[in-house]
Amino acid sequence: MDLDLRKVRYFVAVAELLHFGRAAEQLHIAQPVLSRQIRALEKDLDTTLFERDSHGVTLTTGGLQLLDDGRALLASADATRRRVQRSARGPHRLVVGFRAGIVVTHTVRAYGAAHPGIEVRARRVEWDDQERLILDGTVDLAYLRRPIREEGLTLLPLFAEPRVAMLPGDHRLAGKQDLVRTDLDGETWLRYADQGPDDVPIRSIEEKFEAVASGAGITLVPVSVAEQYSRPDITYVPVTDAEPDEVVLAWETARRSALIAGFVESVRG
Repeated sequence: MDLDLRKVRYFVAVAELLHFGRAAEQLHIAQPVLSRQIRALEKDLDTTLFERDSHGVTLTTGGLQLLDDGRALLASADATRRRVQRSARGPHRLVVGFRAGIVVTHTVRAYGAAHPGIEVRARRVEWDDQERLILDGTVDLAYLRRPIREEGLTLLPLFAEPRVAMLPGDHRLAGKQDLVRTDLDGETWLRYADQGPDDVPIRSIEEKFEAVASGAGITLVPVSVAEQYSRPDITYVPVTDAEPDEVVLAWETARRSALIAGFVESVRG
Protein backbone atom coordinates (compact mmCIF):
# COMPACT_ATOMS: atom_id res chain seq x y z
CA MET A 1 0.00 0.00 0.00
CA ASP A 2 1.28 3.47 -0.90
CA LEU A 3 2.07 5.78 2.00
CA ASP A 4 -0.51 8.57 2.33
CA LEU A 5 1.36 11.86 2.67
CA ARG A 6 -1.61 13.51 4.36
CA LYS A 7 -1.55 10.88 7.11
CA VAL A 8 2.21 11.32 7.42
CA ARG A 9 1.73 15.07 7.80
CA TYR A 10 -0.85 14.46 10.53
CA PHE A 11 1.49 12.01 12.24
CA VAL A 12 4.42 14.46 12.24
CA ALA A 13 2.24 17.16 13.82
CA VAL A 14 1.24 14.82 16.67
CA ALA A 15 4.77 13.46 17.03
CA GLU A 16 6.27 16.92 17.37
CA LEU A 17 3.68 18.16 19.87
CA LEU A 18 3.01 14.81 21.60
CA HIS A 19 -0.55 16.01 22.06
CA PHE A 20 -3.51 15.07 19.86
CA GLY A 21 -5.62 18.08 20.86
CA ARG A 22 -2.96 20.70 20.09
CA ALA A 23 -2.01 18.90 16.87
CA ALA A 24 -5.65 18.93 15.76
CA GLU A 25 -5.86 22.67 16.41
CA GLN A 26 -2.65 23.25 14.45
CA LEU A 27 -3.97 21.18 11.55
CA HIS A 28 -7.45 22.79 11.71
CA ILE A 29 -9.24 19.45 11.95
CA ALA A 30 -11.35 17.80 14.64
CA GLN A 31 -9.47 15.66 17.14
CA PRO A 32 -11.57 12.51 16.46
CA VAL A 33 -10.75 12.84 12.76
CA LEU A 34 -7.04 13.14 13.57
CA SER A 35 -7.17 10.10 15.86
CA ARG A 36 -8.85 8.03 13.12
CA GLN A 37 -6.23 9.07 10.59
CA ILE A 38 -3.40 8.07 12.93
CA ARG A 39 -5.03 4.70 13.61
CA ALA A 40 -5.44 4.20 9.86
CA LEU A 41 -1.74 5.01 9.33
CA GLU A 42 -0.76 2.52 12.03
CA LYS A 43 -2.92 -0.07 10.24
CA ASP A 44 -1.31 0.79 6.88
CA LEU A 45 2.15 0.32 8.38
CA ASP A 46 1.15 -2.58 10.65
CA THR A 47 3.04 -0.72 13.38
CA THR A 48 2.08 1.00 16.62
CA LEU A 49 3.41 4.57 16.41
CA PHE A 50 2.29 6.02 19.75
CA GLU A 51 1.97 4.74 23.28
CA ARG A 52 -1.03 6.34 24.94
CA ASP A 53 -1.62 6.27 28.70
CA SER A 54 -2.84 8.48 31.52
CA HIS A 55 0.46 10.38 31.50
CA GLY A 56 0.21 11.41 27.87
CA VAL A 57 1.54 10.34 24.48
CA THR A 58 4.99 8.98 23.67
CA LEU A 59 6.55 7.70 20.46
CA THR A 60 7.36 4.04 19.99
CA THR A 61 10.60 2.97 18.30
CA GLY A 62 8.68 2.71 15.04
CA GLY A 63 7.22 6.15 15.64
CA LEU A 64 10.66 7.67 16.16
CA GLN A 65 11.81 6.16 12.88
CA LEU A 66 8.77 7.47 11.01
CA LEU A 67 9.30 10.93 12.48
CA ASP A 68 12.82 11.04 11.03
CA ASP A 69 11.79 9.62 7.66
CA GLY A 70 8.48 11.48 7.55
CA ARG A 71 10.06 14.90 7.92
CA ALA A 72 12.40 14.15 5.02
CA LEU A 73 9.53 12.71 2.96
CA LEU A 74 7.35 15.77 3.48
CA ALA A 75 10.23 18.13 2.70
CA SER A 76 10.88 16.20 -0.52
CA ALA A 77 7.19 16.35 -1.47
CA ASP A 78 7.09 20.10 -0.81
CA ALA A 79 10.20 20.58 -2.94
CA THR A 80 8.64 18.57 -5.77
CA ARG A 81 5.53 20.76 -5.64
CA ARG A 82 7.64 23.91 -5.84
CA ARG A 83 9.61 22.58 -8.82
CA VAL A 84 6.45 21.62 -10.70
CA GLN A 85 4.83 25.00 -10.04
CA ARG A 86 8.01 26.80 -11.06
CA SER A 87 8.20 24.76 -14.26
CA ALA A 88 4.55 25.50 -15.06
CA ARG A 89 5.19 29.23 -14.71
CA GLY A 90 7.93 28.94 -17.28
CA PRO A 91 11.60 29.94 -17.17
CA HIS A 92 11.01 33.63 -16.54
CA ARG A 93 12.22 34.18 -12.97
CA LEU A 94 15.53 33.60 -11.23
CA VAL A 95 15.93 33.88 -7.45
CA VAL A 96 19.49 34.41 -6.21
CA GLY A 97 20.29 33.77 -2.57
CA PHE A 98 23.06 35.47 -0.62
CA ARG A 99 24.54 35.45 2.86
CA ALA A 100 24.91 38.63 4.90
CA GLY A 101 27.74 40.86 3.71
CA ILE A 102 27.94 39.41 0.20
CA VAL A 103 26.99 42.05 -2.38
CA VAL A 104 25.18 40.55 -5.37
CA THR A 105 23.70 43.76 -6.78
CA HIS A 106 26.15 44.19 -9.65
CA THR A 107 25.83 40.65 -10.98
CA VAL A 108 22.06 40.51 -10.49
CA ARG A 109 21.55 43.83 -12.30
CA ALA A 110 23.95 42.91 -15.09
CA TYR A 111 22.22 39.57 -15.65
CA GLY A 112 18.80 41.23 -15.60
CA ALA A 113 19.94 43.87 -18.09
CA ALA A 114 21.29 41.18 -20.43
CA HIS A 115 18.05 39.17 -20.12
CA PRO A 116 15.22 41.75 -20.11
CA GLY A 117 12.54 39.06 -20.20
CA ILE A 118 13.77 37.50 -16.97
CA GLU A 119 12.75 38.69 -13.50
CA VAL A 120 15.76 38.41 -11.20
CA ARG A 121 15.29 38.61 -7.44
CA ALA A 122 17.74 38.46 -4.54
CA ARG A 123 16.89 36.78 -1.24
CA ARG A 124 19.03 36.57 1.89
CA VAL A 125 19.70 33.12 3.32
CA GLU A 126 21.10 32.12 6.70
CA TRP A 127 23.67 29.55 7.80
CA ASP A 128 21.03 27.04 8.86
CA ASP A 129 18.88 27.10 5.71
CA GLN A 130 21.32 27.99 2.93
CA GLU A 131 21.49 24.46 1.48
CA ARG A 132 17.84 23.58 2.04
CA LEU A 133 16.53 26.66 0.23
CA ILE A 134 18.50 25.65 -2.87
CA LEU A 135 17.47 22.00 -2.74
CA ASP A 136 13.77 22.72 -2.19
CA GLY A 137 13.65 25.28 -5.00
CA THR A 138 13.01 28.39 -2.91
CA VAL A 139 16.14 29.95 -4.46
CA ASP A 140 17.67 28.85 -7.74
CA LEU A 141 21.26 29.35 -6.70
CA ALA A 142 23.03 31.19 -3.90
CA TYR A 143 26.23 32.82 -2.70
CA LEU A 144 27.14 30.81 0.39
CA ARG A 145 29.80 30.86 3.07
CA ARG A 146 31.56 27.76 4.31
CA PRO A 147 30.98 25.45 6.08
CA ILE A 148 28.51 23.96 3.58
CA ARG A 149 26.75 20.61 3.43
CA GLU A 150 27.70 19.81 -0.15
CA GLU A 151 25.48 16.78 -0.85
CA GLY A 152 23.35 17.45 -3.93
CA LEU A 153 25.06 20.76 -4.70
CA THR A 154 27.58 21.98 -7.25
CA LEU A 155 29.95 24.63 -5.90
CA LEU A 156 31.88 27.31 -7.75
CA PRO A 157 34.59 28.83 -5.50
CA LEU A 158 34.57 32.60 -5.87
CA PHE A 159 36.84 34.32 -3.35
CA ALA A 160 38.12 34.35 0.21
CA GLU A 161 38.13 37.39 2.46
CA PRO A 162 39.83 38.23 5.75
CA ARG A 163 37.94 38.00 9.00
CA VAL A 164 37.86 40.52 11.82
CA ALA A 165 36.98 40.27 15.50
CA MET A 166 33.59 41.68 16.45
CA LEU A 167 33.94 43.12 19.96
CA PRO A 168 31.81 45.18 22.34
CA GLY A 169 32.67 48.87 22.08
CA ASP A 170 34.13 48.87 25.60
CA HIS A 171 36.18 45.68 25.17
CA ARG A 172 39.76 45.66 26.47
CA LEU A 173 41.05 45.18 22.88
CA ALA A 174 38.82 47.77 21.25
CA GLY A 175 40.88 50.36 19.40
CA LYS A 176 43.80 48.03 18.61
CA GLN A 177 45.15 48.30 15.07
CA ASP A 178 45.15 44.54 14.62
CA LEU A 179 45.21 41.30 16.61
CA VAL A 180 46.35 37.69 16.39
CA ARG A 181 44.32 34.73 17.65
CA THR A 182 46.37 34.35 20.82
CA ASP A 183 45.34 37.89 21.83
CA LEU A 184 41.82 36.48 22.15
CA ASP A 185 42.70 33.52 24.38
CA GLY A 186 40.31 33.23 27.27
CA GLU A 187 37.46 35.00 25.50
CA THR A 188 33.97 33.50 25.21
CA TRP A 189 33.36 32.70 21.55
CA LEU A 190 29.94 32.99 19.93
CA ARG A 191 29.07 30.86 16.90
CA TYR A 192 25.84 30.56 14.99
CA ALA A 193 25.14 27.04 16.21
CA ASP A 194 25.72 28.07 19.83
CA GLN A 195 22.85 28.81 22.16
CA GLY A 196 22.10 32.46 22.67
CA PRO A 197 19.94 34.05 25.38
CA ASP A 198 17.09 31.79 26.60
CA ASP A 199 18.77 28.80 24.89
CA VAL A 200 17.79 30.05 21.43
CA PRO A 201 20.42 29.34 18.72
CA ILE A 202 22.05 32.42 17.22
CA ARG A 203 20.71 32.50 13.67
CA SER A 204 21.40 35.87 12.04
CA ILE A 205 24.11 38.51 12.01
CA GLU A 206 21.71 40.86 13.83
CA GLU A 207 21.41 38.34 16.66
CA LYS A 208 25.19 38.14 16.82
CA PHE A 209 25.29 41.93 17.22
CA GLU A 210 22.93 41.74 20.16
CA ALA A 211 24.89 38.94 21.82
CA VAL A 212 28.25 40.71 21.39
CA ALA A 213 26.95 44.12 22.45
CA SER A 214 25.45 42.60 25.59
CA GLY A 215 28.84 41.18 26.56
CA ALA A 216 27.87 37.53 26.04
CA GLY A 217 31.02 36.91 23.99
CA ILE A 218 32.94 37.80 20.85
CA THR A 219 33.08 36.37 17.34
CA LEU A 220 34.87 36.56 14.00
CA VAL A 221 33.06 37.88 10.94
CA PRO A 222 34.08 38.46 7.30
CA VAL A 223 35.45 41.91 6.57
CA SER A 224 32.51 42.54 4.21
CA VAL A 225 30.13 42.24 7.15
CA ALA A 226 32.18 44.78 9.09
CA GLU A 227 32.08 47.14 6.11
CA GLN A 228 28.31 46.92 5.69
CA TYR A 229 27.13 46.77 9.30
CA SER A 230 28.13 49.30 11.94
CA ARG A 231 26.84 50.08 15.42
CA PRO A 232 28.17 52.48 18.05
CA ASP A 233 28.31 49.69 20.65
CA ILE A 234 30.26 47.30 18.36
CA THR A 235 33.85 47.57 17.14
CA TYR A 236 35.84 45.52 14.64
CA VAL A 237 39.56 44.71 14.79
CA PRO A 238 41.44 42.76 12.05
CA VAL A 239 42.81 39.36 13.14
CA THR A 240 45.82 38.82 10.92
CA ASP A 241 46.14 35.05 11.38
CA ALA A 242 42.42 34.18 11.26
CA GLU A 243 41.39 31.61 8.65
CA PRO A 244 39.85 33.44 5.66
CA ASP A 245 36.13 33.24 4.98
CA GLU A 246 35.39 31.33 1.76
CA VAL A 247 32.51 32.32 -0.52
CA VAL A 248 31.10 30.02 -3.20
CA LEU A 249 28.24 30.05 -5.68
CA ALA A 250 26.07 26.94 -5.24
CA TRP A 251 23.21 25.35 -7.16
CA GLU A 252 21.45 21.99 -7.23
CA THR A 253 23.45 19.47 -9.25
CA ALA A 254 20.39 17.64 -10.58
CA ARG A 255 18.68 20.73 -12.00
CA ARG A 256 18.85 21.44 -15.69
CA SER A 257 18.15 25.14 -16.05
CA ALA A 258 19.31 27.47 -18.81
CA LEU A 259 18.80 30.41 -16.46
CA ILE A 260 21.08 28.95 -13.81
CA ALA A 261 23.69 28.00 -16.40
CA GLY A 262 23.58 31.50 -17.84
CA PHE A 263 23.94 33.12 -14.44
CA VAL A 264 26.90 30.90 -13.58
CA GLU A 265 28.58 31.87 -16.83
CA SER A 266 28.01 35.56 -16.10
CA VAL A 267 29.63 35.09 -12.69
CA ARG A 268 32.59 33.26 -14.24
CA GLY A 269 33.01 36.20 -16.57
